[in-house]
Amino acid sequence: MSDPSMEDNLRLAHELADIADAVTLSRFGAANLVIDEKPDGSPVTDADTLVEEKLRARLRRARPRDAVTGEEGGDAGASGPWRWLLDPIDGTVSFARHEAGWATLIALVHEDESWLGLVSDPLRGARWWAVRGGGAYRNGAQLHVSTTGRLAEATVSDDWEQTLSSGGPEHLLTRLAARCARARPYELLSTLTVASGVADVTVETGGHTWDYAPLLVIAEEAGGLFTDLAGRARFDAGLAVVSNGTLHSEALRVLTGAA
Repeated sequence: MSDPSMEDNLRLAHELADIADAVTLSRFGAANLVIDEKPDGSPVTDADTLVEEKLRARLRRARPRDAVTGEEGGDAGASGPWRWLLDPIDGTVSFARHEAGWATLIALVHEDESWLGLVSDPLRGARWWAVRGGGAYRNGAQLHVSTTGRLAEATVSDDWEQTLSSGGPEHLLTRLAARCARARPYELLSTLTVASGVADVTVETGGHTWDYAPLLVIAEEAGGLFTDLAGRARFDAGLAVVSNGTLHSEALRVLTGAA
């Protein structure tokens, strides 16, 4: 049996997102939403668990040879080089509070390279996706990063912890923002604002592989860069510097204290 094409994988990713959207929208704001606490203290709802169960079940049928890693269920499936990464609800705190600012994240990686990424925000009717070599899109419109060439003229995007608006003085993002012209308030995922050309640079921190793998390929396919502090394109570093590419070297120098 031949391997599925990346177009087939993208169609499947959209199908997975449709499945997730149906669950999350039906449970969002529900009076009987069940909220538990995970060992690390973070919340998990019955919607998180149900979404991941449904996505895993679909992948078992459609891609039985692929491995799967999910935020709620860990590793499962085959042990081959292709792996689906699932974050059923990124932003569970917002979801549990009946607020906007959450999404489902899906990625397909081959060993240490991200090949496909999809982010679905059904509450606001937005979906971003990218396949390596095929461009990045939001609701079918192609994304392009900005052409800003200097940090002194750049817009920095606040992160999920709203570090800039809360005034965290020791954070890397604060160090970067001090060299930029303006800051953009946090809305969903800072990387997506850079990929869309709305912001020029940001720092993502505290994420896992299922958070960063879809964002990496979306940022790159929009023409930007998504790297660790050493300039390596990685989704497993727990931190990412994301920019339009043109000012990436300058941003890294600022963040590493070389400028």
